[in-house]
Amino acid sequence: MNPSSPSSRAIHRLSRRHFIQYGSICIGSSIFAACTNSNQPSNSSSRLDKVTFGTNWIAEAEHGGFYQAMATGIYKKYGLDVTIKMGGPQVPSGTQLLMGGAVDFFMGYGIDAVNAIAQGIPKITVAAIFQKDPQCLIAHPNTATKTLADLKGRPIYVSASANITYWPVLKAKYGFTDDQKRPYNFNPAPFLTDKNSAQQGYITSEPFAIEKQGGFKPVVFLLADYGYQTYATTIETKKELVEKNPDLVQRFVDASIKGWYSYLKNPQPGNQLIKKENPEMTDEQIDYGIQKLKAYGIIVSGTAEKQGIGAMSEERWKSFFDSMVNVGIYQAKVNYKDAFTLQFVNKGVGFYQKT
Repeated sequence: MNPSSPSSRAIHRLSRRHFIQYGSICIGSSIFAACTNSNQPSNSSSRLDKVTFGTNWIAEAEHGGFYQAMATGIYKKYGLDVTIKMGGPQVPSGTQLLMGGAVDFFMGYGIDAVNAIAQGIPKITVAAIFQKDPQCLIAHPNTATKTLADLKGRPIYVSASANITYWPVLKAKYGFTDDQKRPYNFNPAPFLTDKNSAQQGYITSEPFAIEKQGGFKPVVFLLADYGYQTYATTIETKKELVEKNPDLVQRFVDASIKGWYSYLKNPQPGNQLIKKENPEMTDEQIDYGIQKLKAYGIIVSGTAEKQGIGAMSEERWKSFFDSMVNVGIYQAKVNYKDAFTLQFVNKGVGFYQKT
């Protein structure tokens, strides 16, 4: 297959969706250190603190606000010299990178944050950029599929990570059964061939690829609207950094959130940097991703509408934890409150929109 063909690029992008990786954690001995500054913006380049942020995939619209904060100088205004380290199919898990000292902050997931606490891993979520996880199920049109429940009994292509994330929720709430599952190898060909089937995907990506390759607009169900309520595209870091340098954490969170507000208003600066870092990314794909982020309230919905992008609440974390305990993903004894802190978010839309 020609690696430069549009179809191969689309399939390559699909491979990102094994989004939670578990394994042994290599704990590095080095601890990030930075000068302590006020959490107010600073324009002095000589005082910039170097920070490395790891993303969960190669540069794309789903990362736009972080690239926008770099492109427009927002990070620098907050006294930060930020390097974004892209993820990818050959990159170690975010927890490994974070705990090993390769990055100072990482783009995480709420469900993985609680699992880390269960494993005794000292990381913590300090902001949640996505109020809704973009995970979705995709079906063929004109097959009497009107609701998510209509997929009961049909073959569904899912990755192994589904077993420890959303699949138990679908089983408990909609009566899905394990014999429906088919192995998903991040290639849409089996789904395109079987009109009675469904497959997993991200609302911002796979439906676009299917439209291009299959020549039809699929039926899409965002799982966040059907009971799967984890936060996504979170900002997580070591608990040690929160304890020793909360000012640095605050500045990175504030600047990142302001970058997202800027990106949603005028994404061009961030998009140019995204395409520079990922030359295979097209304007059409980026525009599609931004459109879906807005249309589905992925970033601005719920408490974020008033408290600002990145908002989190104890009630939301508890509700999600309880729902996952009920389907057997977590044990009730896990102290889920250790997975997050509200110290750095919920300042209100007005605060983040100030120049």
